[in-house]
Amino acid sequence: MPAQTPSTDARHPYDSLTPDVVMDALATVGLFGDGRLMALSSYENRVYLAHLEDGSAVVAKFYRPGRWSDDAIREEHAFAAELIASEVPIAAPLVLDGRTLHHHAGFSFSVSPRRGGRRPELDDFEVLEWTGRFLARIHSVGAARPFVHRPVLGLDTFVREPYDWLVEHDSVAPEVRTEWKAVFKDTLALLQDAVRWDGADVESPRLLRLHGDCHPGNILWTPDEGPHFVDLDDARTGPAVQDLWMLLDGERAQRTQQLGALLDGYEQFRNFDRRELALIEPLRTLRLIHYSAWLARRWDDPTFPMNFPWFGSADYWSGQVLMLREQIEAMQEEPLYA
Repeated sequence: MPAQTPSTDARHPYDSLTPDVVMDALATVGLFGDGRLMALSSYENRVYLAHLEDGSAVVAKFYRPGRWSDDAIREEHAFAAELIASEVPIAAPLVLDGRTLHHHAGFSFSVSPRRGGRRPELDDFEVLEWTGRFLARIHSVGAARPFVHRPVLGLDTFVREPYDWLVEHDSVAPEVRTEWKAVFKDTLALLQDAVRWDGADVESPRLLRLHGDCHPGNILWTPDEGPHFVDLDDARTGPAVQDLWMLLDGERAQRTQQLGALLDGYEQFRNFDRRELALIEPLRTLRLIHYSAWLARRWDDPTFPMNFPWFGSADYWSGQVLMLREQIEAMQEEPLYA
């Protein structure tokens, strides 16, 4: 059983986000639906494809209440606008009534154009090279100025605070808790040596504004136009390699070839500091720890028990112990090269 079970009496804020509320929200910005509304795959937010009376369609995104401040959301939108101005193919919110962020019935929402495409084929080196070129252009824009309202990807936000939350809320299965805490301690010791970007260390990587969650599901590929990047919801400050490593998959030899293709494209537009390759496994470890806390924090949202029924069991946490041990080994191996 999951460590936390949602109360049958509690109502989640998204319970009030009915189709009528979605359509009424769109009407407040002059977009009138024809009645067809389809929920798109999204756990953190609620995202809908809405067909309009004029025959067009838009994507409406309703932000999870309490996650980001309005200033942080507007900063994401401003970053997207900068990317569009630099001809980077990204799904940016539309400016409606002079703004990109809107409010209705207690929800913050934005509207974006509909984009077609499929997941990129990561075993196609031409696809990877093309993607690498656009990632370099994203980073060139991202390096122009810092985020003010969005956090830095680091140990505090992705490791220490998630760990404290999991312990405080007794989220780890009791049968595995002692073992998990012990392996976490060993993991943190290695991460503290690897993840150092306080500016004091001359070896620290240069930090810039990132996509932040650049996995294949957040890239829409079309043969004629190449990649379109979607979902800047996790945009934050960090090292450039954060936007590359999630596109690598398979055995080490395969990941090395994929990395070479990505960087062949990337370095046509921007230099890449090869020292950042040593951060790939530490960054993977950060994501692993953060993911468990993310699931636990969202357990009161009915869509999470429905889609992640395996979360919270003793088997789940035993698996986390095993994966952290594997990451301890991976972080001590020679990094990938290209």
